[in-house]
Amino acid sequence: MNIGNPPPAARSDGRSPGDLRPITFTLNVQKWAEGSCRVRVGDTEVLCAATITDRVPPHLRGKGTGWVTAEYSMLPRATTERSDRESVKGRIGGRTHEIQRLIGRSLRGVVDLSKLGERTITVDCDVLQADGGTRCASITGGYVALAAALKTYGMERLIVGKVAAVSVGVVNGIAMLDLDYSEDSHAEVDFNVVGTDAGTYVELQGTAEGRPFDRQRVDSLLDLANLGLGRLFEAQDTILSTVRR
Repeated sequence: MNIGNPPPAARSDGRSPGDLRPITFTLNVQKWAEGSCRVRVGDTEVLCAATITDRVPPHLRGKGTGWVTAEYSMLPRATTERSDRESVKGRIGGRTHEIQRLIGRSLRGVVDLSKLGERTITVDCDVLQADGGTRCASITGGYVALAAALKTYGMERLIVGKVAAVSVGVVNGIAMLDLDYSEDSHAEVDFNVVGTDAGTYVELQGTAEGRPFDRQRVDSLLDLANLGLGRLFEAQDTILSTVRR
């Protein structure tokens, strides 16, 4: 029993610095999508749906290769205060554009596009509830939706790897894995790490909010992120093992 203030290494939800938030995947949440998944990471929840169509963007027509792309959006009350829908504003915001391009790049890196044929897989990621790490949850859940769609339609051979994403950061001088909003909002250092099960990276995006960080700090945060990515790959494998053609 802890009495009084929690020890410095404790977090508001009781996790230790190296713990992921609880993660769950629910498959087939949308009837008509070729693959769909609701991913919940702590209190962040994202609906991911993969659609396969027999067409490609104009620049790929006649080349015999496929394409994987993504769209990302956040529901108005996914956050503590209501935000306007971007469709009402008439344009996609810079943050949204950046995130959906990242999701698309991440997913393309683990699909053999040359064997997909002239097909496009679009992965829609809609944030139902946000409590930090929405882009990481979208990539991790988007992969599950994509892989479930390909596996369901007998195209699992096109999957050449796994991809997931996790945040790491320094909060009150302590390196922490998988930041929620309360931690992310006042982190001294904040990293988003997108990696594959081959030990390669799609993106490393890190920011110092106060003092600059050194190479030793980067290495320690990447080591922590790699531990988290390994656990996410295991969770993805577990849910995808239940998919049947």
